[in-house]
Amino acid sequence: MEGAFALLGAVERAGEAGLTRLAAECGLPKTTAHRLLEQLVDLGAVERSRGGYRMGPLVFRLGRSWQPYPGLRAAARAPARRLARLTGATVALNVLREGRTLVLDWTPGDDGGAIGALQDGATFPWFTAAGKVLVAGAHPCTPTGRLPAAWQREAEAIRERGAAFDREGVVSGVCCVAVALHGPTGAPLASLALVTDPEHSLDRLVGAVQQTGRVISAALRGR
Repeated sequence: MEGAFALLGAVERAGEAGLTRLAAECGLPKTTAHRLLEQLVDLGAVERSRGGYRMGPLVFRLGRSWQPYPGLRAAARAPARRLARLTGATVALNVLREGRTLVLDWTPGDDGGAIGALQDGATFPWFTAAGKVLVAGAHPCTPTGRLPAAWQREAEAIRERGAAFDREGVVSGVCCVAVALHGPTGAPLASLALVTDPEHSLDRLVGAVQQTGRVISAALRGR
């Protein structure tokens, strides 16, 4: 199993790669790598391509069912849709994993062109608004690297405001405001981010995002 998962990781990093490259990256004999890859093909976890191998549909289906906390997707689904309709902006559900912001789910808004590349499973640096609001709240998956010198002051401002902002700081033409979603213990489990373009005022949208976050957090606490 260790060899099969190593190959899956190598395929994921490469996007598409041949047997020789995958075997070398995983430190496996080519015969072993070929046997494991063909078994993964039979299972639908990997599929053959002109370039060798790429991710298969099974991994996609399994990945879409993952969530860091039971009921998170269900609790966020309807409120996120209402927020997208109300504001016309894209709404994303995010978690922190391995020091990066992972898009768990998203609801497109009328101005979806502002973030056309967004999709389930996309990852961004932790210092997006969606990641910063979790790091500021001492999320258990806080990045372990050296934080910027001004971070403590920014984190304090995020905690005081109850939201984090990103004005084209990560992706040109994309702005967002994010709030943390809290579970039964009060710990931040995920974040809700509203993503739009620079023409929209984040200060006018933050109230609606905060209210939606409170609704989702209440559902997670069973209230």
